[in-house]
Amino acid sequence: MAINVKVIEDLKTVDVSKLVEESEAEGYRFLRRLVTQYEDGTNTFNQPGEVLYGVWDQQGHLVAIGGLNRDPYSNKEGVGRLRRFYISPNARRQGIGTKLLKEIIDFGRGHFKEIVVRTDSSMADAFYRANGFSADLGLPEATHGLTLDNGVKETAQ
Repeated sequence: MAINVKVIEDLKTVDVSKLVEESEAEGYRFLRRLVTQYEDGTNTFNQPGEVLYGVWDQQGHLVAIGGLNRDPYSNKEGVGRLRRFYISPNARRQGIGTKLLKEIIDFGRGHFKEIVVRTDSSMADAFYRANGFSADLGLPEATHGLTLDNGVKETAQ
């Protein structure tokens, strides 16, 4: 599948409604929170080191989204948090999630020492582990982490 990964400069100009519907059908509320928080200004991915990416298929449909924020739950310096990471069910198992995650990690290298994420999904757990994240961090607000230093594990391509 030919895809286009690019930074979303203004979420208000992107139609995320299909992804929100799909995510809610799967029982996830975090994309609705993405839209709500973006609209009310509480999280617009505009702080230093923050970014929001979208992935479009060859027909121009948004099939994946994910961002990176400064971790609001950590008191350590240099911790980024993977946020609102979602791949459309029809686009899964095609390498799109891995490509999006790699883009986010590569961007994060210039800004953070570590990236963390929280998930309660067994599929997401397997995905993050396969892409170099360690699990069971012993933190209530993060389930997986990736250290961004010289010993960093590169994500699969």
